Amino acid sequence: MNIGRPRSNPWKTDPERTYIDKRPVEGPVAVTSPGPKGDGSVGLAGDRVGDVAHHGGTDQAVYAYGTEDYAHFAALTGRDFAPGAFGENLTVTGHGLGDARIGERWAGPGGLVLQVTGARIPCGTFRGWIDERGWLKTFTREARPGPYLRVAAPGHVERGAELEVAHRPGHDVTVSMLFRAAMGERELIPKVLEAPELPPGEADFLRRRYDER
Repeated sequence: MNIGRPRSNPWKTDPERTYIDKRPVEGPVAVTSPGPKGDGSVGLAGDRVGDVAHHGGTDQAVYAYGTEDYAHFAALTGRDFAPGAFGENLTVTGHGLGDARIGERWAGPGGLVLQVTGARIPCGTFRGWIDERGWLKTFTREARPGPYLRVAAPGHVERGAELEVAHRPGHDVTVSMLFRAAMGERELIPKVLEAPELPPGEADFLRRRYDER
């Protein structure tokens, strides 16, 4: 688990502070639904987001990233990325997160249930934080965004805890497919919109992108 430390945001004037600097903690850490977006709340106790208009809230309560994806980007860039480097709450091993399906549910400690809702869209703060030439293009091309999750049932997380896939929807709309649709492959949008678990905000965003053709 990784919790953000508040720091000034030199890459954007609004917001002036960011919590992208996430550092590992041992836990256990309580995980609850933060409610609607708008006040900076997220799922893990003690964490927040700075850009309250675009991050946090029910459908972005938790962000997960995979060690296998970190290894992929390390090979591309020649850099080592420590847990939390991409601003994720959960650094996960042994699960292909790009292949996770929208609506997939993960069961964890203390009755915790997380549900995959979307894909991380890179922003200016992320670009500045990583400080790698052409980073947004590289991140987009590789389509390894990591999933956002909502808290379907509260619980807790701690280092070394197991997250098991408790339910996998029958459709084949994955996190990677949603990301590619949102980032320019508009021919994928009708397919992504077929996923019944797609949050309304994500669906509205994709419809607008499709109408821009």
